[in-house]
Amino acid sequence: MSEAGTARAAGRDRPREKLSRLGAPALGDNELLALVLGYGSSGTSALGLANLVLQASGGVHGLPGCTAEELRRVPGFGQARAAQVLASVELGRRTLLRQPADRPRLRTPGEVATYLLPEFGARPVEQFGVVLLDAKHRLLKTVLLTVGTLDRSVVHPREVFREAVSSRAAGIVLFHNHPSGDPEPSADDLALTRRMVAAGELMGIDVLDHVVLTATRYASVRELGYLR
Repeated sequence: MSEAGTARAAGRDRPREKLSRLGAPALGDNELLALVLGYGSSGTSALGLANLVLQASGGVHGLPGCTAEELRRVPGFGQARAAQVLASVELGRRTLLRQPADRPRLRTPGEVATYLLPEFGARPVEQFGVVLLDAKHRLLKTVLLTVGTLDRSVVHPREVFREAVSSRAAGIVLFHNHPSGDPEPSADDLALTRRMVAAGELMGIDVLDHVVLTATRYASVRELGYLR
């Protein structure tokens, strides 16, 4: 192949040209990230830099859990580059969220998890919240109550049921995330669930489930047989 032909072939393989020819779905994770970055640094191409980021995060599914500080540890990354990546990830996450006017019915643990995962599954620290439902299991609102450390979140029944009473909820689903990536409920998680169920019985509000989230998976205390 001539030099001109080689140059044309190389141009067709660049992410921008490939997107123009084939569309965004044809690009790999590293190519899409390279387009977000725009250009490389210090002798590393944008594609090479994208590969370093994906390696550091454990792949594209690890990006939502990355902090700006973690991204700045990647060679060639500074505050501006970290902000670019975090902003693009957040923008993508928001496209998965439901419209505020949409009041879905959340009747199963899977439906609850599908609703919660895009917003809460990949958070880098443990967070605890509650989904408030009406008598027909239609969503009233979702409330984030506590933000803990990497392995612990503290919550009291009065905070949970204050929100439930003020919203006139008939039932609630507890939820929190496990940044470790393992959704299996811990002994503390099960003890907290039992505590909330007992409080709910006194308040006349059903605790329907406790869902534990990770970036891509969930576990349901009810599905696992710990809640009847």
